[in-house]
Amino acid sequence: MDYFRNFLGTQQGGEQPSSAETIERLCHRVQTSSLLEDRRDAVRALKALSKKFRLEVGTQAMDVLTKVLETDRSDVEITGYALDTLFNVMSNEPSEEDEMTSKSSVDLGEQFTEIFIKKQENVTMLISLLEEYDFHIRWPTVRLLTVLLTNRLKDLQECILVIPMAVSKLMDLLVDSREIIRNDALLLLNQLTKGHANIQKIVAFENAFERILDIIVEEGASDGGIVVEDCLLLLLNLLKNNASNQNFFKEGSYIQRISPFLELGSASAPSKQSGWSAQKVTNIHLILQLVRTLVSPSNPQNQTVACQKVMNQCGLLQQLCSILMASGVPADVLTETINTVSEVIRGNQANQEYFASVLAPSNPPRPAIVVLLMSMVNEKQPFVLRCAVLYCFQSFLYKNEVGQSQIIQTLLPTTADVNTITAGQLLCGGLFSTDSLSNWFAAVALLHAVIGRNTNNRGQLLRVQLATSLGNPPVSLLQQCCNILAQGAKLQTRIGLLMLLCTWMADCPIAVNHFLTNSANVSYLISQVSSSEGDELELIVQGLCAFLLGLCMVFNDNQNSSFTKASLKEVIQNRIGEEVFADKLTQVAKNENYTRAAKKPHLNYKHPSEIVFDHEFTKLFKNLENDVLVAVSGEENSGLKATSRREHENLVENYKEVIKEQDQKLNDMSQRVLELQSKHSAATATIDELRSQVQQLKDQNALLKAQKGSQSSNHLQGTPPGGDNVEKFQKEIQMLRFQVAEKDLQIEQLTTSLTTLEASLASQIGDENKENSPSEAAVLQISINRLNMELKDLRVNCDQKDTEISTLRSQLEGSQQDLLQLQNNSSNSQGFLDSRVTEMTEEIRRLSEEKTSLQERLKKSNEENLKLANKIRVLEEEREAEAEDKRSLNEELETLKKEQDDLLVLLADQDGKINKFKQRLKDLGQVVEEDEEEFDDEEEEMGEEA
Repeated sequence: MDYFRNFLGTQQGGEQPSSAETIERLCHRVQTSSLLEDRRDAVRALKALSKKFRLEVGTQAMDVLTKVLETDRSDVEITGYALDTLFNVMSNEPSEEDEMTSKSSVDLGEQFTEIFIKKQENVTMLISLLEEYDFHIRWPTVRLLTVLLTNRLKDLQECILVIPMAVSKLMDLLVDSREIIRNDALLLLNQLTKGHANIQKIVAFENAFERILDIIVEEGASDGGIVVEDCLLLLLNLLKNNASNQNFFKEGSYIQRISPFLELGSASAPSKQSGWSAQKVTNIHLILQLVRTLVSPSNPQNQTVACQKVMNQCGLLQQLCSILMASGVPADVLTETINTVSEVIRGNQANQEYFASVLAPSNPPRPAIVVLLMSMVNEKQPFVLRCAVLYCFQSFLYKNEVGQSQIIQTLLPTTADVNTITAGQLLCGGLFSTDSLSNWFAAVALLHAVIGRNTNNRGQLLRVQLATSLGNPPVSLLQQCCNILAQGAKLQTRIGLLMLLCTWMADCPIAVNHFLTNSANVSYLISQVSSSEGDELELIVQGLCAFLLGLCMVFNDNQNSSFTKASLKEVIQNRIGEEVFADKLTQVAKNENYTRAAKKPHLNYKHPSEIVFDHEFTKLFKNLENDVLVAVSGEENSGLKATSRREHENLVENYKEVIKEQDQKLNDMSQRVLELQSKHSAATATIDELRSQVQQLKDQNALLKAQKGSQSSNHLQGTPPGGDNVEKFQKEIQMLRFQVAEKDLQIEQLTTSLTTLEASLASQIGDENKENSPSEAAVLQISINRLNMELKDLRVNCDQKDTEISTLRSQLEGSQQDLLQLQNNSSNSQGFLDSRVTEMTEEIRRLSEEKTSLQERLKKSNEENLKLANKIRVLEEEREAEAEDKRSLNEELETLKKEQDDLLVLLADQDGKINKFKQRLKDLGQVVEEDEEEFDDEEEEMGEEA
């Protein structure tokens, strides 16, 4: 700042210049000064002005500072000043003067960033500056790159991606011994890896997982500070929605290193609440999110299963369950832990069995499932916690027929201890509670106990009897659910019970017969479907009632003479009407709540009013909706046709899964062969190199032996031996022999390793029947041939599966044609079909018109875009022409200036000669006239002015 004050004090007249003028003079000084000290002081002055006058400094000094980074890179101080100045110009953090204009401050930083990174060489230069170890260069460079990424993320990511070894140089910052650089490098990498899968993969293969986990351990794991949080956020960036990195994380045995981070120790005790600081809660949350990322239901199934298996083997699941049953755990951490356990056990039989064996530390010990269900049906518990418990219960029963049967058994009468609380008792208590949310939770939980291919559980559930009041006979669970519906319960309760009943009736004729035994049940459904009043939730109830009534037709075996398929169809047509029935049914899938629930199984709700549908129920509704519509529209054998169609679809899906698994196995085997081939090539190259070294050593040894032999002959002939040289040669020979022995040992070890590698390759491919040990090339060729044969077999299997699928599709098409023929033969449904055809024709015509209009609008838009593109091209050509004219004028101006300078030099020489001649005339006694002197004086003045 002393230089800056001195610079301002030298201005003429004592008048202080404006900021723009000052910055302009400083930039000129940086460009023209020949002394490094002057340039350094000018850049330091620009840094001092850069916070307050961002616009002026950024506009005038950006190119100057970039030039400084290129030319004066060897000077640490001026490079650091330039980097700090650029950081101040592009930073989005408003200064004290910019507090009222923070929005414009952000826009300004983005604009300068866009200008700076338009030149790829600027970004390349910053990456190269990271090689400098000096703190005053490396740290400002890291900060500047972070700001550039914050302002223009996508553009800078693409710039960095094309720079060779750029990501490697950024990763090297994580091993910097200075914590401030390492910590800022974490922030930089967090920005760099956002939403860019390729950069995420490169960072991961630069040993990022190992370095990040080492930092987490060094900083205290879950008890660490903000640095641990940054590390965990970076891990989430690298793993989320990136299957390649997730697989690399699993294969690198990094899942095993997560488990110690969840060890709470005494911090979970009630008296140790100080152990749960806000930072610790945040860290635990991020660790749990990291685990969920690896086992998310949206990941590929084979990868999720593999991660679930590792988590059980390394004790991570046990660690999560210990947190689940610990006391003193904050509610939000407990909720996230329940969600994490849910996804670790979802669909994995071994993990589900372990979870079923977990006991809570109570007296007497109770299963963890029972303790969780107690929280779910307790209306005093937080809403998000109850949702998490339901999700955990659903995940426990997902594809778990054994667990479903065990839950159903707890509902049946047993001789167990009456003081023991079972899961069935809790579910029944929640089902008939006064809290509508508990009703919905319990109904959905029971729904998941009977859903799936095992229809035996639905029949077993019919045996459940409930004691309503003293002295009255018990009532079945099915009839009690119907009674609650008829009594006009709350909407949320009715929706939950209707979803349970629909799942119960699906593909279970026995349950349908029990339901139809009470005629009041059918009357209630008909009254609900025929009703024309109600809000959005009432329409959902009416649609579910229509669905339940349709299921009673589809899965009716005509054992109940009062309500056969034909009679139910007649009742629907006469009392409701086919169009009204279809409209009420289709309204369910159009509801926004249905769409939200169908996207993912996790119950991610913020308020109880948002809970309407269950994810698994939406899948059931989607599969059976069309069957119900076909049954009501006149199909006589709709139940048989629907069952046949579902069997065909299930068979096709099974074949697809088998083919998918075979393709995955084939890809894994091919990848393994490629890895073994690369290892074999590397080992062969190493052996060749060692053999060449051994041969060189043998040659040297032979040469030394020859020299020793010639010396011995000279000694015999009387030549005095060089005793010292002989001893030296003998030592060298011994050393060389020792080296040869070491190399031979290394060759033997490598040969052994190569033999083991070949044996492993041969055993994996299945070539174990070879009696004679083939050569390396032969083993590799046999392995490749073996893989090709397996590939051909798999392709033949795939062709066979495709043929079977085609056959099934033809059968399905035949069934559909039969359905259409039966529909055409039915006189009662002819009018309905004609109206539907007319409606569909009208809809197609309307869509065609909309398509035509959209095409015309698109055509007009394209024409306008072409016109604008032509205008832009013309303007760019004019701008280039103007730039060329300006450049030529500048060149002419420079030429004129040079010519003027030459004329001035000639005039000066001429004036000198004239003066000499005048002086000689005076010396010779000649008189010089005054007007000539005045003319000469005027010429001198004009020359000086010029």
